[in-house]
Order: sequence, then structure tokens, then C-alpha cells
Amino acid sequence: MLQDKPPGHSAVIISYMVEYIDIGVNLTGSSFSEDRDEVIHRALAAGVRQMVVTGTDIGHSQSAIDLCQQYPGSLYSTAGVHPHHADEYTSDTARLLRELSEHESVVAIGECGLDFNRNFSTPDNQRRAFESQLELAVASKKPVFLHQRDAHDEFVGMIAQCRTQLGNAVAHCFTGSAAEVIDYLEMDMYIGVTGWICDERRGGDLRQAVKEIPVERILLETDAPYLLPRDLNEKPVISRRNEPCYLPHICAVVARYMDIAPEELARVSTENARKFFSL
Repeated sequence: MLQDKPPGHSAVIISYMVEYIDIGVNLTGSSFSEDRDEVIHRALAAGVRQMVVTGTDIGHSQSAIDLCQQYPGSLYSTAGVHPHHADEYTSDTARLLRELSEHESVVAIGECGLDFNRNFSTPDNQRRAFESQLELAVASKKPVFLHQRDAHDEFVGMIAQCRTQLGNAVAHCFTGSAAEVIDYLEMDMYIGVTGWICDERRGGDLRQAVKEIPVERILLETDAPYLLPRDLNEKPVISRRNEPCYLPHICAVVARYMDIAPEELARVSTENARKFFSL
């Protein structure tokens, strides 16, 4: 079944010696509707042995659980409502999330947080939905999978109010500054790093920020289908679409800026992910 060959970039050589965990991949999205199984098989062949499928609303959280049941032991999921969908968050949403969070494949609450960059939902509704999901994370004793954009100070403030009650927390898809990394580390959080670091136009802050991340606090992710690494040596399977099979490449780039061997970063980040999600 797993006959797909991984893509041909140099980092793939590493994938046969170590294992990777992609902590954030949007496999339930329409970008993967035509070849979802092939995408999963390519990732497994590239050494990405486990993937956490991101839940961004009730529908996608349920779909993520359904997908996990087809790949037990390889796929896990989160259950949450992204701040873009916070206007839709009701008491029924909170109830359904509680029910979904009890499923054995759900290893974290989220993706949740604040996004004041585009304000697809009002800031007040974002705060309300975020607070509710933080409460669920506390009650369920599950990690929280966090999103923040252009809302750092308020985001940190809301987490600080319940940090002593929360378990593990990760700043998913981190693209910020070294100062923001330090704020998160002071709150005993993990940092999720993506292929944003491979973007020569926008990734400068992140390339500096990863130098401040202790290896025991870093997690790796693709956030596929978004954030395709711009420095891949070959064309992606689908134009402009990211896939979890590119995680070894991202690992190699992150390792370069952290001044660590790619094999070591792969090993430690995988151990971190297993500890974080209790895999």
C-alpha cells in the first residue's frame, strides 16, 4: 500500500533514519479531496509516521475524527473553532466540542485563539470563543493548540489568566519575533514552526526567533496545504500546495538556523510531540 516515493529533495535522505511527527496538517480541507489517501501515504513514506489533523470548526473537527479512524496510530486530531469562525460559536458549539473532545483520537483542544489581522469574526466573539475553549482544555485536561495573529498582548493576557490550570500549550504556526518566543517560553509553552522559515521574503523574523527556542520546546509542522516551502528543489505534487511529506525539508532548514544537526532536531522534536500529545 505504501509504494509512494517521497519527494526528491536532499532532506529526504534523513527520513529513512529518523521519524517525524507533523503536529498540524489540515487534511480535511478541500485541497486534499481528490488525493487524500495518496497524500497520507507519501507522508508515511517520507518518514512522517504520525500527523495531527487540525480541527478548525465543528464540521472539520468531526471530519478529522472520521479520518483518524481510517488510520489508527498514524493520525490523531484536534477539536476546536478557529478565531475566523468565532461568530458562529454558540452554546451548542461548546456542547458539541465537549462531546468531540472525548473521542480517543482527539489529542488537543483547538485550533483556537485570536486573529485581529483580518477580523473575519468580531474581536468580542473571538475573545468569547477563545475563553470557552481554554475552559474546555482545562476541564478535559488536554493540551491546547493555539493560533495568534496581530493579537499578541491580549492573547498572552488571556492565557495568563488560566495558565496554572492549563496543561501543555503550543503556539501553532509561529511566525513572530524573538521577543514573542521569550514571552511564550516564560509561560512554559511550546513553539510550532512551519515552512514559513523557508520564505526569503517574510521569514526573517522567524529565522532569528528559532535561535531562542530550546530544543526541548520546539515542535515541527507543515500547516499543509498552506505555507509550501519556497525553497523546495522540485515542483510540488499539486502546484502551490503544501503536503506533510515536506516536513523533513522544513526540519533541515529549521536545524540550520538553530545550529543543530537535522537528525538531532528530528529526533528531539518527535520526542517533544509524543510527550506533548501523549502519543
